Amino acid sequence: MSQEKKETGEVKESKIEISKLLAVVPPASELKKKETSIKEKRIRVQHDPSVDPSKLKIPSELAKLLGVKDGDTVELVVAGKKKFTYTAQVFESNDLNVVIAHPDELVKNGVANNSIATVRKARA
Repeated sequence: MSQEKKETGEVKESKIEISKLLAVVPPASELKKKETSIKEKRIRVQHDPSVDPSKLKIPSELAKLLGVKDGDTVELVVAGKKKFTYTAQVFESNDLNVVIAHPDELVKNGVANNSIATVRKARA
């Protein structure tokens, strides 16, 4: 603590404000902060016959969130029971809630256009 001498000759200790001391120390959440990416996302599946049957078109923003690159293997799970495996094809779009797939296999398995599904990077 610092000491100040008054004109009368007394020594008085000045108090340091605790808020100034705490400004130097970062909060615990900042110390342990890690960049997290989501593992899976619920989206809508749109049918497009022009897409290759082995590919799933994923918007670039969604691919970035999931950590998927062009050519990676992805899983599309509908209602927790029907699982489809595709090769990712990333395309430029800001719409996070839509992926595009070829309708043949989906319709054969009872998945309608604009159905809700979960998309995630395939586990190795």
